[in-house]
Amino acid sequence: MTVDDRGGTGGLPDATTHGGGGIRSFTVLYDAHCPLCRAAREWLTSRAQLVPLEFVPAGSTEARRRFPGLDHDATLRDITVIADTGAVYAGDGAWFACLWALADHRATADRLARPHLLPLARRVVATASAIRERAREPQSEPAGQPAGYGDPNDRPECADDRCGW
Repeated sequence: MTVDDRGGTGGLPDATTHGGGGIRSFTVLYDAHCPLCRAAREWLTSRAQLVPLEFVPAGSTEARRRFPGLDHDATLRDITVIADTGAVYAGDGAWFACLWALADHRATADRLARPHLLPLARRVVATASAIRERAREPQSEPAGQPAGYGDPNDRPECADDRCGW
């Protein structure tokens, strides 16, 4: 995970700073074929956002085009969030970034990132990841195309049966 060291949750800089690198938006790479991931996306989009969240399917042609330097196999294993500043957050940091972006949950993100609660937060994320593959929907693909995330260039399945949601 790449983060700035300017304070805030999980090293996130304060998005409310004026000038000087405040985060103005996040792009969230999520598994579009996972009902749990889609439910998390719907929940996040239904909340008031201090920092706008844009969602792009992980491993998709769009994700690969917009973020050519990312390890797209890794984005299919763990939720990945990219700030407009170029900072990349994965796993726990990505979850905290999503919560931190929400008006009603920024304080929750700050609390969960504290050393005494971080192990609990990690267990919750691990539990969600463990059930993810069981909930993932099979895909029907056109004849001659491998199962995947939209086209033959996309990864056919989430590595390690986890995406981090």
